[in-house]
Amino acid sequence: MSEISVELGSLGRVSGLLELPADAWLIYVLAHGAGAGMRHKFLESTAVALAGRGVATLRYQFSYMEAGQKRPDSPQVAEPTVAAAVRRAADLVPGVPIIAGGKSFGGRMTSGAAARGLLAGVKGLAFLGFPLHPPGQPGTQRADHLDQVKVPMLFLQGTRDPFARLDLLTPLCRRLEPRSTLHLIEGGDHSFNVPKSSGRSPAVILEEIADTLVRWAHPLVRGTVPA
Repeated sequence: MSEISVELGSLGRVSGLLELPADAWLIYVLAHGAGAGMRHKFLESTAVALAGRGVATLRYQFSYMEAGQKRPDSPQVAEPTVAAAVRRAADLVPGVPIIAGGKSFGGRMTSGAAARGLLAGVKGLAFLGFPLHPPGQPGTQRADHLDQVKVPMLFLQGTRDPFARLDLLTPLCRRLEPRSTLHLIEGGDHSFNVPKSSGRSPAVILEEIADTLVRWAHPLVRGTVPA
């Protein structure tokens, strides 16, 4: 893993972490959630699991997290940060196809950037728990911009996620087909934790997430994946 920086122009710079396996056929530009930065254990474990499957990751900080603040950046700041991270990934790993996305807030800021046309060349978006609405406040307004996203989208979502009621998320994904794919983690909450009674460990859940992302991404880069 290498520590890198991402230049944001007038917004300064933020730090990042590049996980680059020798056989990388894809790079995932992976944004953190609202309450934890790029070094969160879940993102670290996801990056390691994907590296074992030939997928590089570029994790990076949003400006508020870099500054040690708690209030997330506005979309006007966060979305250009996503775009800068995607450009940095292209510079660091030239010729390797790119997907982008992230955990919760990071995924939503990524889709917002894509909807605004800021992520040229990105093959698809992968969301690790899309925050469709705040807990206890069901609605779909946060997803209105997804109609403007022109690339395939993967929604990895826990069935117990209070940020995305299934009776709202499922019809949304159906409406966005064929650009959308919904994969449900049975029993998972917003952090993909499942009840102990399920008999499935966090490691098993992580394997499911990584395998699903790879299966979804393969067709997006067909012709560039080693045989």
